[in-house]
Amino acid sequence: MAATARIKDFLRTAQPEGPCLVVDLDVVKDNYKAFDRAMPGTRIFYAVKANPAPEILKALADLGSCFDTASVVEIEMALAAGATPNRISFGNTIKKERDVAKAHAYGISLFAVDSIEEVEKVARAAPGARVFCRILTDGAGAEWPLSRKFGCDPSMAKDVLMHAHKLGLAAYGISFHVGSQQTRLGAWDTALEQAKSIFDEMAAEGVTLSMVNLGGGFPTKYLKAVPGTNSYANAIHEGLERHFGNAIPDTIIEPGRGMVGNAGVIKCEVVLISKKHANDNLRWVYLDIGKFGGLAETMDEAIRYPITTIHDGGAKAPCVIAGPTCDSADVLYEKAPYDLPLSLSVGDEVLIESTGAYTTTYASVAFNGFPPLRSFVI
Repeated sequence: MAATARIKDFLRTAQPEGPCLVVDLDVVKDNYKAFDRAMPGTRIFYAVKANPAPEILKALADLGSCFDTASVVEIEMALAAGATPNRISFGNTIKKERDVAKAHAYGISLFAVDSIEEVEKVARAAPGARVFCRILTDGAGAEWPLSRKFGCDPSMAKDVLMHAHKLGLAAYGISFHVGSQQTRLGAWDTALEQAKSIFDEMAAEGVTLSMVNLGGGFPTKYLKAVPGTNSYANAIHEGLERHFGNAIPDTIIEPGRGMVGNAGVIKCEVVLISKKHANDNLRWVYLDIGKFGGLAETMDEAIRYPITTIHDGGAKAPCVIAGPTCDSADVLYEKAPYDLPLSLSVGDEVLIESTGAYTTTYASVAFNGFPPLRSFVI
């Protein structure tokens, strides 16, 4: 999404120094309400890792959101924002046992697992807790696919959950993630089919599962158009009906990018424009923000952000876009150069749009002495 009038007004009046992210909280609230309208029977667990700004967490907590957390610190942030423990899940499948114990002491009772070994930690540190088992998906159709790091093969899920049951935990359900920035409406269907199969296997063992965590994957618009929230909701509902019939389980979703991505804009500045040899037609445009300043998702040029300048409307030519640090990996777009105005000059302000998600939390603390990306929530 382009900068809203509120963001433009803030930048014009505040004139913040250096690169910064500005998030319009009204857009976040509108996104939450859109998810809530489209999927009224589904609980929304905002993925805190996408953008943990306290103002965002507070606004979502006030709207009734639940929270998917990846660490004790994120749990504490959600609690500080006003969420009660029953509205928080510890969704990371890789947890220290002492962190499980601390979460349990805070009253958290919902944990993700994907292995027998993780189940044993939860059973020791959070006796009686509810667990859901994450299964692998192929991530086809996602612009930022998730690796095999999280989840187990669906054929393992029954053993993981039965082990949880035998250790006194509540085998609660199945979760999956179809890949971040998922643009394929049918991506959830195969995973739902696998989830139903696991439900049936567990039922045959006398254990009733009751929840499917549909994960995240809901996209934000970058350079390409993406389906709307209602389209995803309808596709998911059809998949649930197809595979579960009249016995549709409780469902939760974990939007992160889809909740905050289009709410933020990064303001940055052109530091240098140069060429690599005298007859080179390709300009290199260096910004005062790069991969280490919060734009890590440009890795492999996976996420291609919309970029606007004060010279838009004039003649353009392809450019390589790079960051300011002394690291050769700090190049944002080179394989597929960006068209930027020929009149662009050193010192010009540049807006990188739809950057509300996975930017401030990716920024390094002080690489090359550059401070972390500042954030303003308005």
